[in-house]
Amino acid sequence: MIIDGEAAVTPAVLEAMAASPDARVKDVTAALVRHLHAFIREVRPTEAEWEYGVEFLCRIGQTNTATHNEGVLFSDSIGISTLVCLLNNGNEGSTETAAALLGPFWRDNSPPTENGGSIVRGPTPGPKLFASCQVLAGGKPVAGARVDAWHSSPEGVYENQDPNMAPMNLRGQFITDAEGRFRFTSVKPAGYPVPTHGPVGDLLRAQLRHPFRPAHLHFLILKEGFKTLVTQVFVDDDEHLESDVVFGVTQALVGGYQLGQGPAPDGSEGEWWSLDYTFHLEPGEARLPTPPIA
Repeated sequence: MIIDGEAAVTPAVLEAMAASPDARVKDVTAALVRHLHAFIREVRPTEAEWEYGVEFLCRIGQTNTATHNEGVLFSDSIGISTLVCLLNNGNEGSTETAAALLGPFWRDNSPPTENGGSIVRGPTPGPKLFASCQVLAGGKPVAGARVDAWHSSPEGVYENQDPNMAPMNLRGQFITDAEGRFRFTSVKPAGYPVPTHGPVGDLLRAQLRHPFRPAHLHFLILKEGFKTLVTQVFVDDDEHLESDVVFGVTQALVGGYQLGQGPAPDGSEGEWWSLDYTFHLEPGEARLPTPPIA
């Protein structure tokens, strides 16, 4: 098709892609073109602005490394990751536990840990945390489920960010008991800023947005016959609950952290916290995600 004006561009592109034999590819790419072309017509970028936009996207790819995924961070920072997550999981939290972002720091080889054991694997100063959780489906316990738990340190960094931290610190893999329960001891996590050295940092600064995530624990629950649940449970009193930079906080996931009174359950002294939380699975496919970074 010879283009005779701006109005002819969109139909020409859609016509050129229409022969795709894959119906899903055809539908998705056509919708993408329609919406992107509508965006261009609404915003009417200058050529210089469009060149900057293309450069911005290129920089996202160029900033990726074996230990940092800028593409995931960009998707997170504009709410796309959370939107996709909520559209695909848990009936938006009305019946099952709401899903949340996997995040970039999950590992598929967290150490197997006995039920009730500690996931603190090296010196990690901070108030102790005693977590007691249960996994249910349709109101019944789910026994034999694999549960990965991991979180940041009280300084706000993950084990695979900090070369000085003990390997696999603050990570553990559990198997639920006959009542669907698992327990562990750790330290209370802290909130932290997302990386801002790349184009996402430039975007946040341009929008006068802070880069912080509220403190949370990560969980991945895997059991055949059920959809793998990836979620986070947020600390109730964190100052950034209502302004999470990746829009990942839903009300159902603000979860029951309580300041302990008296000696800790293990008999130790000092400040300690407890968390009691129940996870609800939905029927579906059990599969493990691909770790976002090495």
